[in-house]
Amino acid sequence: MSTSALAPISLTPRVVVFDYGEVISRAPGAAEQAELLARAGVEADPFWTAYWSHREGLDRGTTSIDAYWQAVARDVGAAWNPIDVHELWAIDHRSWLSVDPGTLRVLDALVAGGTRLALLSNAGADFAGWLRHGSFAPLFERVFVSGELGLVKPEPEIYRHAMAELGIEPADLLFVDNRAENVAGARAVGGDGHVFADASELEAWLRGLA
Repeated sequence: MSTSALAPISLTPRVVVFDYGEVISRAPGAAEQAELLARAGVEADPFWTAYWSHREGLDRGTTSIDAYWQAVARDVGAAWNPIDVHELWAIDHRSWLSVDPGTLRVLDALVAGGTRLALLSNAGADFAGWLRHGSFAPLFERVFVSGELGLVKPEPEIYRHAMAELGIEPADLLFVDNRAENVAGARAVGGDGHVFADASELEAWLRGLA
């Protein structure tokens, strides 16, 4: 079932830079989390603690996929062979590939209004293909992936890199992320931002700036 388009949102000359995970994408659901736990063969606690505690290395591009999963294995007392790692990676990877239709409608409204868009994600380099070539990719002028840059949000250098590549001043940066510390990072370099909770709040914030 199709949904009606939103009225265009024009914010020129500002550029709206979007996070991906839990903004454009939906968080992995209970069924997806259960599938990953079942393949891992361990309990939720301590699995999720280990899963997140080693994530920055993947996002920064300093930890390989194999090294990441072996670090998780050590924390949870598991012994995963290379085939286990391949399957765990595949289950985990596809759990982050869903999209939020509400956010996509806001993106389409911004594009219809002539607003420039970019994407800035803390993600491993293995997500770069999806982010650059998925169906939503043409909406974005540039895609910045932390695992390729060796920088992560909320470090100021990653926002400055994005602004330099986009050719904009800090005052023209509008950043949308579900994590408050990442939005604070954008504000710290002179931009503005919105902590994402849902698409309707995001739309209201953007229209308030138009």
